[in-house]
Order: sequence, then structure tokens, then C-alpha cells
Amino acid sequence: MTSLQVIKARFGIIGTSPLLDAALQTAIRVAPTDLTVLITGESGVGKEVFSKIIHALSTRKHHEFIAVNCGAIPEGTINSELFGHEKGAFTGAISDRKGYFETANGGTIFLDEIAEMPSDTQAYLLRVLEYGEFMRVGSSKVLKTDVRVIAATNVDLEEHVRRGKFREDLYYRLSTVPIRVPALKDRREDIYLLFQKFANDFAEKYRMQPIRLTEEAREVLENYRWPGNVRELKNITEQLSVLSEERHITVDILRQHMPHLFTRSLPAPFEHYQAKTSEIQDREILYRVLLDMKNDLNDLKTLILEVIHRNNLQMPEAAALRRLMPSAEYTPAPASTGSTIISQTSPIVIEPTRSARPIQPLEEEDAPLAMDEIEKEAIRRALKKHRGRRKEAAEELKISERTLYRKIKQYNLS
Repeated sequence: MTSLQVIKARFGIIGTSPLLDAALQTAIRVAPTDLTVLITGESGVGKEVFSKIIHALSTRKHHEFIAVNCGAIPEGTINSELFGHEKGAFTGAISDRKGYFETANGGTIFLDEIAEMPSDTQAYLLRVLEYGEFMRVGSSKVLKTDVRVIAATNVDLEEHVRRGKFREDLYYRLSTVPIRVPALKDRREDIYLLFQKFANDFAEKYRMQPIRLTEEAREVLENYRWPGNVRELKNITEQLSVLSEERHITVDILRQHMPHLFTRSLPAPFEHYQAKTSEIQDREILYRVLLDMKNDLNDLKTLILEVIHRNNLQMPEAAALRRLMPSAEYTPAPASTGSTIISQTSPIVIEPTRSARPIQPLEEEDAPLAMDEIEKEAIRRALKKHRGRRKEAAEELKISERTLYRKIKQYNLS
């Protein structure tokens, strides 16, 4: 089997990250087969390089390799681009035309940004993958092709499937062998190596001395989040090579030419704190419940003060109230007496100076409710308040109707 070092040298891949090596190992293993491959990763990580490695190491390497950006082709013409068309099939079709699947027969097609492919084109692609058959636009003749498909995307295709934006059967057909290309922030040990490689390349291109980083400037680059990944690092290296008069790049020079490298809008990478929509909505319910509980507590305080004021009662001291808090010395009285005994404490008597209504004893407080019970009670109250109208209840709870339906089913609140 071809070694990683040979592959890296051949295709100009720089890095020693274990995540990068694992992705390359997978590409090398799957290359000799005809399995469909789905390459995922953020924009700018080099997904097309992996597709070229797979083609170059396959038995199809002497045939066509065609890279197609599905997001760059208008929806009205993508079927013609991929599958060809017959003369007169649409306005401007003045002659027959072969599509990429016909041209690349025996070779490999790399479909980048596969998530941008229209739904009807997804159906045609599925048939090509399953049966090797397709029809040109405007034709009823079935044609055959033997093409290996490598797809790539920088979005979560599973989420697109859940939202109905991507065919589930096509997703499973494409992801026979998934390869995840790591983002640059996940292979920080490679950042300085890549910078040196790019700096030397641009020095040769522009016939100048290569730029070098001080230790502090290196730390700035290694701690940056790199949303544009390797492509962004290459662009920054080129700009510094051209714009900086100094060949020794310090932190001050970085701050002068690349101030965005020092921007920290979040204390940590945002993706670490991304929550699923359902989790966020569940949290909003709990926040809403806690806020309602706080308002109820304030109302209770107001009510007690109002009772004391209207009945001209004497408010007990705070120290005496603390002695009434439940403790190990608190024991229920026999059921026949209908009262309770608090041993070793003096009772607090609220003496009315004029006629007052009797104050009923408080019921014994139940155990604290669990979060699920609090959430269930909040939903029950909202539904009762709006007489079962779920849309209005969801608006009050600040959640979507879908989440409310799921919660009603979960808590059996039908």
C-alpha cells in the first residue's frame, strides 16, 4: 500500500495531524474500489484534493476526472450539464450535447456542494448510482454510463434530510464510505508548517525573501479560529508577503495588517456551544417556568403583607421565623389532634388588635418538583389558559408548535 509520506509529497499535503492522517488512510484504502465516497468538512479544508487522490489511486486513473460545483450551476441548466440534452429540448439547444456523466464514462465525477443539488436532479442522480442509467434532457432513450461518484459537502446532510431538503435514499447511497476532512482549528500543529510552505512558495513567486514569524506571532496564528481554513491561511500568508516591508513578522505587524486575527467575539469556539433546536426550546420552557415561579413568589409576598396590613396584625421577628423552619426536631402530631408540635421552640402568636378573620394553617409543603414536572405543569397551565388552543399556548411558552406537540405527547397531556 502507498505510504502516507509518498501521498503527501505527491499531492502537496502538509501536516502531521492524526486526524489528517486518518482521513488520508481511509482515502487510500477506498481508492482501488468502486465504492461511492462522501467527503465532508468545512469550506477551505481541501476536499477536492481528497477526490483527486482517490481517482489517482484507482483503476480509473487513465480515464476522465471531472469536478462539478453543484452550487455554481443554475437550477434550470444543471440537468443538461450533468446528463446532456437533445437538440430542441429547450430554447438555445441548437444541437445535441453530451453531459458530464456521458463524457466521464469509465472515469470519476466529483460533485462538490452536493447539498445544493435540486430535488429533481437528486432523483436522476440516484438512478445513475443504482442502475448506471440516465436520459438526456428532451430524450426518452435510456443511456448507460460507468462512472464513479465522489460527493462533497460542507453542511450537515443528515440535518438536510430531516428538514426534507435532501433525499434520504440518496444520502445513504452517497455515504457508502464517509471521509471527514479535519478543520484547521482541529489540527493546530500543522498551522506553522503550512505557513512556512506558503511563505516559501510566495517568496519564489514574487522573487523576494520569505517571511518568518516571531514566537509570539506564531502563537497568534495558532490560536486563531480559522473559519476559512487552509484557504484563509494561504491568503493571509500571501498578503503578509506582499504588504509587509519587514521579513520578520511580529505581533505588531500582524495587528497592523490583520487586525481580525485578534478579534475574540466568543470566549471559545462557537461550535462547542451549539445546541440542537429542540434542546434550546426545552431550555426556554424551563426559563419561562422559573420566571413564572419568581413572579408567583413576589405575588405571595404581596398577599401576606396585604393580609397583615388589613387585619392590623403584628409581624413576627425574622429570628423567630427562622426557628420555625423544618428541622429534625419537627414531628407531626397525632392525627386526632389536628395540629403539629414543635419541640423546644416557643410558638409565635400574631395578636390582632381588632376583629380579624381566622388564618387557616398552611398545608405541609410537598417535596420539590423535578424539572420535568415543572415543565409539564407550565404546559398544562398554558393549555388550560388558552382552552386547548395550542398555537396560542406555544406563543406564550415561547416555543414552536412542533415542540409543544412533542411535549404534549411526551407528558400525555392530550
